[in-house]
Amino acid sequence: MENRMLSVGSKFPQFSKTAVASLEMGKEFITVTNQDHINAKKWMVMFWWPMDFTFVCPTEIAGFNKIVAELANRDTLLVGASTDSEFVHLAWRKNHPDLKDLNFPMLADTSKSLAEELGILESAQKVAYRVTYIIDPDGIIRHLSVNDLSVGRNIQEVVRLLDAFQTGELTPCNWKKGEETIH
Repeated sequence: MENRMLSVGSKFPQFSKTAVASLEMGKEFITVTNQDHINAKKWMVMFWWPMDFTFVCPTEIAGFNKIVAELANRDTLLVGASTDSEFVHLAWRKNHPDLKDLNFPMLADTSKSLAEELGILESAQKVAYRVTYIIDPDGIIRHLSVNDLSVGRNIQEVVRLLDAFQTGELTPCNWKKGEETIH
């Protein structure tokens, strides 16, 4: 029986996981927790991909890497995650030219405990769906989107949604930063 997927308004689960943060010898691994963004009073975008050494996933990971500065300018931490181990993440980063210079941690949920608690494991292969979370500084899920395993996501839409949430106001359909909100 599959877990029910946590949704908007839910508290993001507590976690402490190893992540790959660098290719520099001795500095490859860090611990990432749910408290990192809360303690820093920042937002967090966490995105999940099914498996390392695949084809759609590196396009998304490289795409998210291109917006790290945009997210930082919005007081937002970026974390990528899959159920692969930190050693597989490290090998993939070393092997794939688009992943060598990542500026965000690749979280390893090897036990699949976080993916299970989130309810995002695909039932047949027990890998995570392509899920994107926008989590506010209090640890509340404000947005999630889920794609099937074969379809990549729209990364600019994540930025647009983050901008909209950060206004704290009502935003109309297709709203973009700088446009009028609804009063």
